[in-house]
Amino acid sequence: MPENNSILEKLDGLESRFEEVSTLITDPDVIADQSRYVKLTKEWKDLGDLMNARKDYLACLNSIKEAKDILTNENEADMKEMAREELQENETLQPQIEEKIKMLLVPKDPEDAKNVQMEIRAGAGGDEAALFAGDLFNMYKRYSDIKGWNLSITDISEGAVGGYKEIDFVISGADVYGTMKYESGVHRVQRVPSTESQGRMQTSAATVAVLPEADKFEVNINEGNVKWDTFRSSGAGGQNVNKVESGVRLRYPWKNPNTGEVEEILIECTETRDQPKNKERALSRLYTFIHDREHQKYVDDIASRRKSLVSTGDRSAKIRTYNFPQGRVTDHRIGFTTHDLQGFLGGNIQEMIDALTVAENAEKLKAESL
Repeated sequence: MPENNSILEKLDGLESRFEEVSTLITDPDVIADQSRYVKLTKEWKDLGDLMNARKDYLACLNSIKEAKDILTNENEADMKEMAREELQENETLQPQIEEKIKMLLVPKDPEDAKNVQMEIRAGAGGDEAALFAGDLFNMYKRYSDIKGWNLSITDISEGAVGGYKEIDFVISGADVYGTMKYESGVHRVQRVPSTESQGRMQTSAATVAVLPEADKFEVNINEGNVKWDTFRSSGAGGQNVNKVESGVRLRYPWKNPNTGEVEEILIECTETRDQPKNKERALSRLYTFIHDREHQKYVDDIASRRKSLVSTGDRSAKIRTYNFPQGRVTDHRIGFTTHDLQGFLGGNIQEMIDALTVAENAEKLKAESL
């Protein structure tokens, strides 16, 4: 091993852990404990990525050493030329692999792998803000389709002329929170509204909140204390709607662990025509609601420790402007601008998310001083 190579030292320290986790995930007792098994398989995958990078890195360092040996000790011109090319190629590769390893070594937020509950609310701007909230929802819907994620609406309040006063939905799939957490905050739009007869430009806003979906084992709920009501859903759906009590309403007495006060939480779900499914979804929302309330202090602690410019967690912070006359979208946290506004609203937001991820990882690297 090259002298004083701190990157290799860090990786060598993780090798035995990788072997340990590889053994654990084949243990029947571990497999039977679902939550532990899920965590360990995630760790095994992350460590596996590091072990593969370590193999590439060692091969690169060995190639550099061999090429230097040939250049020092070999007289044949062809061999020297080949060694020179090999050396140049691997010296270019070395910093790229080091950068990749540094990024892999950045501690991952354990919440990143979770599904999310999102809400979009129309802010200042009346009917136009509701239309913009609708545009944002459609953007996330299309992005979810591109990513192969599943999006389902849990609650909806439509705007007078279209769009939404508020829409709540769940996105499930791989690493959803780690990707979507950057969307929390105030999104601002500047355009001439279709609702404006004089053709004047207007600024409106919508607020997006992204919450990691709570795992059941993180929140303690006495399901015996949940009171259920059923009712007939209203709205589109033909004859079935009026005949079947598929809508569910739950009431739960929640004791605030900070104040000791008990308050009643009320949650309704009318999303499907299947009452058991609605019950399951209402219960899932109850877990997430309580998780959000009880873990706020935990979230605040992380935010103050991290002080990241990127995933602020501050729902009142203006994070992005969508300017229609200039056809651009600008993220104010990192000063990133794209001039493909229509494509962006069509779900092509990956480039923006990648830029936000890189910016946050750079901050984490500084904090870790890797």
